[in-house]
Amino acid sequence: MAMDEASDRLLVQRTRGGDVNAFGELVQRYQTSVFSVCYRLLGDSAEAEDLAQEAFLRAFRRLASFDVERPFGPWMRRVAANLCLNTLQQRRPAPAELDDEVDEVPGDPREMPELAGDRDELAQRVRSGLLRLPDSYRAVIELRHYQDMSYDEMAAALGIGVGEVRTRLFRARRMMARWLSDEG
Repeated sequence: MAMDEASDRLLVQRTRGGDVNAFGELVQRYQTSVFSVCYRLLGDSAEAEDLAQEAFLRAFRRLASFDVERPFGPWMRRVAANLCLNTLQQRRPAPAELDDEVDEVPGDPREMPELAGDRDELAQRVRSGLLRLPDSYRAVIELRHYQDMSYDEMAAALGIGVGEVRTRLFRARRMMARWLSDEG
C-alpha cells in the first residue's frame, strides 16, 4: 500500500471520529483532480467548481459507507464523475468557453519551442473535441482515459452493459479521430 493511501486511510478514520479538519486535508489533496474530472465532463469552470464542492459534500455524508481498504482518491473522483453525469442527464449544458489554464498538457523543457505551439494547439483541439461529443460519449472517454476505469466499472457507473460501453467508446474515439484529422 502506498504512503498516500495509508495517510488517506488515517484521515478517513479521523474524519469518521469527528475530526472535520482531517476531511479538510483530504479536500486539499484531491480538490485539483476532482475539479479536473468535473471540468472535463461539464466544460464550464464555474459549474465544475460548484459540482466539485457538491461532490466533497456528498463524499463527506457517505464516508461512513466508504471501504477504507480501497484507495480514497479514485473513489472521490468517481463520486464527482457520477454527480456530473447525473447533472448532464438532467439537462444538456450550453457550450462553454474553454479555460486555457485548466488541464494544460505539461511541457518538456527539452522540447523545441516551435513544437510547444503545436502541442498547445493539439491540446486545445482535443478539449474542443471532447466538448463536442454527446454526453454519453464524453462520459466513457472520461471514465476510461482519465479515471482509468475498467469496462466493468464503467458499465456499473453508467448503468449500462459492457457491450454498450465498448460501442460508445469506439464511436467516441472514432468521432474524435475524425475531428482531429479534419482540423489538422
